[in-house]
Amino acid sequence: MTPGAEWFRPLQRMAGTQRSAGIFTLIRSSMFMGVGGETHFMSTEEQPQLWIEEPVARPRLPDPVRTAAVRAVLIVALTLIQAMVAFLCSLAGSWLAFPMVLGAVAGTVVATWAALDVWVTRQVWNQRNGVVSVPSSTARRLRKERRAARRTAHTLHAKS
Repeated sequence: MTPGAEWFRPLQRMAGTQRSAGIFTLIRSSMFMGVGGETHFMSTEEQPQLWIEEPVARPRLPDPVRTAAVRAVLIVALTLIQAMVAFLCSLAGSWLAFPMVLGAVAGTVVATWAALDVWVTRQVWNQRNGVVSVPSSTARRLRKERRAARRTAHTLHAKS
C-alpha cells in the first residue's frame, strides 16, 4: 500500500477486499492524503484499476433470444403500469377506468404472447445451432453438411 494511506484500510475492510471496486477505488484512484495532511497525486502506474473483469458463469444469450427477451420485459413492464393506472382510475371513479382495464387485458394477452415468443425463439435457436445433442437433431445434420462442404471446398482449393 502507498505510504500515508492508512486511513483507507478500514474502508477496504468494509468492502471486503484489498482491491475493491466502486466508491472506495474512486476515492483512492486519483489522490490520497499524505503524512501531515498534504495531498499526493498518484502517477498512472501507481493507480489501481477501476474495475477488474471477471469471467461470467454462463455464456451470454444469443442475439435473437436476447432481443425477444428484452421485448418481452418491456411489454410486461408497460402492461403492469397500465394495470396499475387502470386500478387507480377505477378507485378514483374516473371515466378513463374502463378503457384502461380493456387495455390492460389486451396488454396481458400481448405480454403472454411475448413470453411465449422468448421460449420459442430459444428452442429454435438451440435446434438450429447445435446445442441440442439428440441424434435426430436438425442441428447435427446441418453441422455434418457444413463440415462436408468445408472439406470439399478445402480439397478443391488444395488441388488448384
